[in-house]
Amino acid sequence: MSICPKNKSSKARRDSRRANWKMTAPALVKCSKCGELMMPHRVCKACGYYDKKEIITAK
Repeated sequence: MSICPKNKSSKARRDSRRANWKMTAPALVKCSKCGELMMPHRVCKACGYYDKKEIITAK
């Protein structure tokens, strides 16, 4: 059995339901070591540090 709507949904009702599907900008914080912008709770791509510990060696 497939879904069969009882009544037709208007365009306004359909579009207002879809209105909350929007992209948000990623949250960025400053790295505690180098001050570069990075995503929180991730290794800094500029210096390779996370939580004041070197995780990867930067180039």
